[in-house]
Amino acid sequence: MGGQYRIRGDKYPRMRPSRRRGRLVGAVVACGAVLGVAGWGTLQLIDVFTGGGGTASALGTKAGCTTKTDPAAVASPAALPRPAQITVNVFNATTRSGLAKTTADELKKRGFRIGDVGNAGPQYDKKVTGTGVLLGPASSLNTSLPVLATQLTTAERRTDAAHKGTTVDLIIGNGFKTLTSQPEATRALTALAAPKPAATTKKDC
Repeated sequence: MGGQYRIRGDKYPRMRPSRRRGRLVGAVVACGAVLGVAGWGTLQLIDVFTGGGGTASALGTKAGCTTKTDPAAVASPAALPRPAQITVNVFNATTRSGLAKTTADELKKRGFRIGDVGNAGPQYDKKVTGTGVLLGPASSLNTSLPVLATQLTTAERRTDAAHKGTTVDLIIGNGFKTLTSQPEATRALTALAAPKPAATTKKDC
């Protein structure tokens, strides 16, 4: 090259990178470091709440824990009345005469108190095709009715809001032959009053 652009000597101009590019690279590196630290901190928090890895199904539950039912745990049964505390009305809804009285006498021998004895009213007379219907107020559903049902296990249980008092009715149906045998009824009463296994669990961690 000639003229004023002619290069003389053995020194050449040094090519330097732009300062702006250097600053941009530094900013990117710094941002990456900040994000890395933040992500590490988040993982540590997750580890604390999940008990060391895995997804926590509930706060405070450690991963890897298992639950087992305690077979020794039992639940107290609901307070059930004794037969002597239950008054039973016995009604005959069949065309066979004398069933109400003979059934009432047998229930009395088994410890139940007897109320009214006679023919069923128009709502049930000759309309019960099964062995019988056990009828009582809503409060008897889990008290008196289950106890009476041990004496006629095939009977249907019903509650009626219009049923007055605490007595329960045994309405004899066309399929009735006899009450459940006394030994079988006694076993059913014993099982009804027995404690039931409770659904309690324990953790193995």
